[in-house]
Formats: sequence, C-alpha cells, structure tokens
Amino acid sequence: MLPKPFRALILGSSGTIGSALLHLLQNDPDCERVTGLHRHSAPAIDYDHLDTIELAYEALKTEQPYHLIINTIGALHSNQFMPEKRLADLHSSQLTQQFLTNAIGPALSIKQFSQLIDPAGGVYATLSAKVGSIADNRLGGWYSYRASKAALNMLIKTAAIELRRTKPNLILAAIHPGTVKSSLSRPFRGDELGREPHHAAQEILSVLKNLVPADSGTFKSYSGEVIPW
Repeated sequence: MLPKPFRALILGSSGTIGSALLHLLQNDPDCERVTGLHRHSAPAIDYDHLDTIELAYEALKTEQPYHLIINTIGALHSNQFMPEKRLADLHSSQLTQQFLTNAIGPALSIKQFSQLIDPAGGVYATLSAKVGSIADNRLGGWYSYRASKAALNMLIKTAAIELRRTKPNLILAAIHPGTVKSSLSRPFRGDELGREPHHAAQEILSVLKNLVPADSGTFKSYSGEVIPW
C-alpha cells in the first residue's frame, strides 16, 4: 500500500523505537520525507496535554498527505509506579495515567491524524503489546498496562471497521514490537532479552511495508504473525 516514494510521520519520535524508526526512514531511499513529533518538537504532541493532538493535526493538515503514520507513544512504568503484580497494588491514579497514555491519547491521534493519510492509500500503525491480548493472558499481573493495551486494541479494531467504509484504501493496524532494549524494558531484563532498537525498527517497517488491505483491523507481531485479540 506504500507508493514509491512515500511520506511518513512518526508520533513519539524521541523514544527508543520512534527514534530508531525515524533514523531508518531518513535513510530509506523509498521515503521522500519523514516528520517526527514528540513532546518538544514543533508542533509538539504530549498525551499529558491532549489538546496538543488537535494542535499538531492543524499544523500538519495543510502539508502534503502522508502514506505511512506510526504511533510509538506508550508507557509501562514511570518514576511514580511500576506494573502491578496483585489486585492489592491497584491505584486509580496509575490506572488513569496508563489509560491516558496507552489508549485515550492513541485513539484521539487516530481520530485526527488518520485524516492526513493520502486518500489513494496508506498505512496507520499503532504500537500495542502482546500482553494486551486477552486470549494470550496466562500469567496475570500488570493490570493497568494489560487493560490499557486491550482497550487500545478494541479502539483500533473498531476504528478500522468504520474506516474500511469511509477510507477503503487506509490500513489501520496494531503492531507488537516485541522486547526491545529501552528504558521501558530495562527493569524487566530488557537489556539482556531485548533486541537492538534499529533491528526492531527494521522488522516493524518490513511488516508495515507488506500489509495489504485485508490486514486492516488486525493485530500483528514484529515477525508478521497475527496475534489474537
């Protein structure tokens, strides 16, 4: 679905995976232009300030349309909290923050930035997580992260059904990036078990470049396999 050349937009381009994708696309001979947005870019995007989503859209909508949009923004933990292991660990503040970052912000981004995809065709991908799969949940724990990613998956699936009717040439998909060496995975042996960011970016981009219209509304791994919701 990506023409040659194509134009790309990375949301969260200052993060580990986002910056790796940005660098990869900057050196991709098929990519005519790639734009990166993050908290300190101009325009900025910051899910702690949801108005930045619409402001960023307004700033970009007069430019040429994009063919590839990848949202890499997400959070597993912060300086204030770590993933919950037990029901006793649940706190409303953590649940709220995880849903804001992992579901609400990405959903509102789809609402706005999907309008920037070229009507002739394109791909809009959002990084999700395999632990958000209800069918694959065998270990429990990580309540707010799992639940927020499951909510994100439902939002993507629902939006894909609508957009299939109104924008039939747009592929909307969820992508599981796997374990990558990053600040997100470091507390969970990420440096030992994870892949290098540039390697992960190559695998993600390869999957996205090979998507076909029938893949819209699916949840795929970096390896290309379909993950059950």
